[in-house]
Amino acid sequence: NMLQAAVRLFNSKICIPVLLGNEEMIAKRANRLKLNIEGIEIVNPRHDREANRRDSFARILSAKRCREGVSYAEALDKMFNRDYFGMMMVETGEADAFITGVYTKFSNTVKVAKEVIGIREPYKHFGSVHILNSKRGTYYIADTLINRSPDKEALKDIARLTANTIKFFNDEPKIAMISYSNFGVDKEGSPRLMRDVVAEMQAECPDLKIDGEMSVELALDHERRDEKYPFLRLHGEQVNSMIFTNLSAASSAYKLIKGFSPETEVIGPIQMGLNKPIHFTDFDSSVRDVVNIVAVAVIDAYVSKLKTV
Repeated sequence: NMLQAAVRLFNSKICIPVLLGNEEMIAKRANRLKLNIEGIEIVNPRHDREANRRDSFARILSAKRCREGVSYAEALDKMFNRDYFGMMMVETGEADAFITGVYTKFSNTVKVAKEVIGIREPYKHFGSVHILNSKRGTYYIADTLINRSPDKEALKDIARLTANTIKFFNDEPKIAMISYSNFGVDKEGSPRLMRDVVAEMQAECPDLKIDGEMSVELALDHERRDEKYPFLRLHGEQVNSMIFTNLSAASSAYKLIKGFSPETEVIGPIQMGLNKPIHFTDFDSSVRDVVNIVAVAVIDAYVSKLKTV
């Protein structure tokens, strides 16, 4: 799927794809799939001809993380790994964005992203969001990949990052913090956590349309919500974003919708909060999924460049 997506992206001139891997193996796979990969650059991080670049990347990484126990020898060894090598290409400006995740555990990839790229100030956490284009409208679901059991500070970062992502796509954030109960019915556990997050977010961001804790059913039914809870900051608003208490809930939510509603287009996971455009896929990603993520990465990289001009 990565090869097919690369060819489609190259032919559509969406970007200039660079494939990381063994040239012979990639050529054999492309031939078996009857794909023309002529013109697409292939970089093999493990080949001898990349020795100088591995050395350069290792020196940069070890200098950046030397006080965190990363020696030059350790950094050099890591440069034989495609995730480290690819992210260093982005870190040094040799590439504008990096797409990964098909053949690696996301927990390992997240570790590499933090180590090489780093989390954008003033955040302490980064996250991911899926966009669902459905018959009901467009919804942003977070955090669907990165934070397994976020605490209050992590959830606040996820909420801020989600709001900024919605603005990035030229929409106004209207965020529901999701739990299994509504507004104090259950005073312990995740409802209490989400209620505390909402209280602090509303105090710190007086113009942000965010409220909770509430169930998914209430989040999607604004008429019932307005009638029962007229005091809400979301009064009269159609929610377009739902932030869940943990990774299990958020991931299950978007996959359930995807499974029950095949006509819904799902885009993601879209990374939020790293210093550079690093985006993730997974083993189940279709060609269309990869193309969509790359299209987002292209916009992300372009906007990042504009900000530095």
